[in-house]
Amino acid sequence: MMRIQPTQAGSTAAQSPFPEGWYFVASRAELATGKLIHKTWLGEEVVVWCDYQGRVCMAEAYCPHLGSSLAPETGAKICAGRLVCAFHGFQYDTSGRCVATPYAPPPKTARLRLYETRDYAGMIFGWWGLGGRPAQWHLPEAPVPVSGWSDIRHTTLRFPGHPQETTENSVDLAHLRYVHGYENVTRTAKLAIDGAYLLSCFDFMGTYRVAGVLGVTFDVTSVTHVYGLGFSQVDFEERSIGYRARLWVLSTPVDGKSIDLTLATHVGDFERPKRAIIGLSFLPLPARLKLMNRFALWKAAKYVEEDIVIWSRKRYVERPLLNRADGEIVAYRRYCEQFYKEQAQRDERRIVG
Repeated sequence: MMRIQPTQAGSTAAQSPFPEGWYFVASRAELATGKLIHKTWLGEEVVVWCDYQGRVCMAEAYCPHLGSSLAPETGAKICAGRLVCAFHGFQYDTSGRCVATPYAPPPKTARLRLYETRDYAGMIFGWWGLGGRPAQWHLPEAPVPVSGWSDIRHTTLRFPGHPQETTENSVDLAHLRYVHGYENVTRTAKLAIDGAYLLSCFDFMGTYRVAGVLGVTFDVTSVTHVYGLGFSQVDFEERSIGYRARLWVLSTPVDGKSIDLTLATHVGDFERPKRAIIGLSFLPLPARLKLMNRFALWKAAKYVEEDIVIWSRKRYVERPLLNRADGEIVAYRRYCEQFYKEQAQRDERRIVG
């Protein structure tokens, strides 16, 4: 994971640093070897593991027996698919239930506090609900694996920020020109919002330099699917060369100040390029897809690093002074209100009381 340190800490949005929603936790590949993962996730200390049947458990990282940390740094481990506490050897299965201790029957009420999880194309997400409430909406169906597509690759960047700020890029078309140098940025459909789902569609063109000399122009149509502030999927169709790609932008609050922004990509429909590009047409399809996906992830990370320069230093303007070019930012901000609503109501009741 790459950590980007700005020259000064950036301020976050005025709302709660932890909006309700689904947030990335880990890839299934990280859990496949029986590894115990410990991390700070939306201000909570959590552990994640997988048993032999592939069942994933995400739990608060403290043993309900005597409060020991269940982080691997303390000696906690996974044994036969169970989480074993290093303090007294209490064992927990993926349902969160204590199923064994070394010296007596397990307490019937000893259970871990669990988080609801979802496996989306090998990426594990956890639900964070306001006040601990259960999931109010769900992620979409994951794309069905098909031949002719690469594997999914991902990378994570950490920096001071807020998920509302990063997700706002999905509607802020003006910045695509001034920050990233895109050309002919054109909205192709009206912004659509349905509950926690937001749809943003636009076309753009970009010229990339290879070895600082050769310019390759890409003509792209994109469809962005946003489900809350922790999940954005961008479907790309490149028309001049002829291939498709998906980019997932997964913004996860860490501790109320920093976020982990995970980028995941895969590419496909690249059997017969319309024109030669850096000799890729001469490679076997699997190698061509692998190289193209590496390029896609590298390029996505480079663009995000350009945004991070701004994100990590900006402050939230509650009443921005907008012009006509700012598009649907007001509609986006109204969309975001639902992920703080319950928190705001509780704060108001506490003040009144």
